[in-house]
Amino acid sequence: MSSPPCPAAEALRQFRVIFGAVRQHFQAVEKACGVSGAQIWAMAVLQQSPGMRVSALAQTMSIHPSTASNLLDKLEQAGLVRRERGQTDQRVVTVHLTDAGRRALQKAPQPLTGILTHALGQLSDETLCRLNDDLAELIAHMGAVNVRDAQLPLSET
Repeated sequence: MSSPPCPAAEALRQFRVIFGAVRQHFQAVEKACGVSGAQIWAMAVLQQSPGMRVSALAQTMSIHPSTASNLLDKLEQAGLVRRERGQTDQRVVTVHLTDAGRRALQKAPQPLTGILTHALGQLSDETLCRLNDDLAELIAHMGAVNVRDAQLPLSET
């Protein structure tokens, strides 16, 4: 009879399972659509809320506005989204999916938000609070970390 795994080794194993599953999903998205998982997520948000501003998209995806803008630049260059300036206020820019963007979304494997984001959304608030506390403690023990990484999508890191 083998002894139970060390708790630290088991936690590491579980992180590897999570990261591996996330990586596999991102690869499947890229293979099916030719864009990153974060780009598909942004497109899915725009499909649900056409005409969003970049700042609202960034807030919805929990990323920095400049990161959202960079995602949109790539999508616009690929012809998957278009930006429109407001008629009454030219400073207001809204973003819309193109027909090509809608077709790319139809090809994308589910969930469009990514498997980790989707799975976290399935957890109770109580579980998420506990998980957040435990992850904050883990991060505190890691020493030098770049907290700006929290504003980058996983597919972009």
